[in-house]
Amino acid sequence: MKLKEIQQLLNAEVLSGEDLMDTDIRTVFACDLMSDVLAYVEDKTLLLTGLCNPHTIRTAEMKDINAVVFVRGKKPDEETLRLAEETGIVVMITDLILYNSCGILYHNGLKGAKGHKEDFAPQGR
Repeated sequence: MKLKEIQQLLNAEVLSGEDLMDTDIRTVFACDLMSDVLAYVEDKTLLLTGLCNPHTIRTAEMKDINAVVFVRGKKPDEETLRLAEETGIVVMITDLILYNSCGILYHNGLKGAKGHKEDFAPQGR
């Protein structure tokens, strides 16, 4: 799915990387713990988060994450946006909560990041 489609689905505002909206996204990861992002995320992933600071962009850069959507209407400060521009990471904001954002994207065909197989095995079966 292209980032521009994600923008429309989430009714998101693009704050950086407008010229990168044709980028393909394969999976989504939703999290506020950047240590989990480091452990589970693969490339071509969209990060949905409420953690709105430069550390989020640095983590995205380390994991080759193409885009970050800040949920709940959170707006990054100038330092965070400048860092996103410098690293070529698309930043969008949506007023939707994290849960609804994930549901919309899943319903429209985007899958979650794989993580570790044992983390997603059914319990008690």
